[in-house]
Amino acid sequence: MNASELGLPMAVPAEGLPARVRIHEVGARDGLQNEKQTVPTAVKAEFVRRLAGTGLTTIEATSFVHPAWVPQLADAEDLYPAVSDLPVELPVLVPNERGLDRALALGARRVAVFASATESFAKANLNRTVDEALAMFEPVVARAKEQGVHVRGYLSMCFGDPWEGAVPVPQVVRVCRALLDMGCDELSLGDTIGVATPGHVTALIRALTEAGVPVPALGVHFHDTYGQALSNTLAALQQGVATVDASAGGLGGCPYAKSATGNLATEDLVWMLRGLGIDTGVDLGRLVATSVWMAAHLGRPSPSRTVRALSHQEQ
Repeated sequence: MNASELGLPMAVPAEGLPARVRIHEVGARDGLQNEKQTVPTAVKAEFVRRLAGTGLTTIEATSFVHPAWVPQLADAEDLYPAVSDLPVELPVLVPNERGLDRALALGARRVAVFASATESFAKANLNRTVDEALAMFEPVVARAKEQGVHVRGYLSMCFGDPWEGAVPVPQVVRVCRALLDMGCDELSLGDTIGVATPGHVTALIRALTEAGVPVPALGVHFHDTYGQALSNTLAALQQGVATVDASAGGLGGCPYAKSATGNLATEDLVWMLRGLGIDTGVDLGRLVATSVWMAAHLGRPSPSRTVRALSHQEQ
């Protein structure tokens, strides 16, 4: 399926938006980590390769967590070497120094740590307080930077928490500043349970800017629980954010946040950005075909509206 064969939206640029957006594709890691049945390593590797063939330049490959935490990603040592020859960036998650050691041993050059803006989620996800988790990440980030490795800081629950409710903006700003100050190159603002709305997104990004956090260092990671992921993304673009996390086919959620639905579908994002005249470098036809292929392996249709519209999947 070629993009030229698809009914694509007319490009009508809007003022004040980035000319290009880098999509941080999380389907192979965040998208698959909650699957109950083990996805074979060969299928995961082929998924990453097909994603690379769409023009995506950043594809999060796996996570070097303890297998007991996320059994689906227990094959990280086998998967990463199977895709490391690809001419794309292949970030991996590292929860601690042991995870960093495993990633560095395989030649990883981009890693990510996973923090929380709330105490409840830090306890549920890492069994630590927010500050204890930050202290755990400090040596990880320091060692990675010593090796010349790019470090991303994921921050969960930036907008709402299932136990604590709405999260105060200053609380999020404090943890973001801490991650930047310890050496993270980039931050990903996570709407883990999908409760953000555009005004909230705008307020947080403006507060971060006022706190000295450079907008080019920000990415956004929205869930579509209440159908707000695209509108929230547009609000972030209007504030100058040019890195957006998305998951091919809308795969994934969060194992520690039961109310979370899937991530923003990469196809839905590309459709919107194409209509805005924003360059992504992604071939939408190949991306749709890749998600249809993966959906067949998982035994269910893709939840992405764009995939459904363009592939005529049976529901």
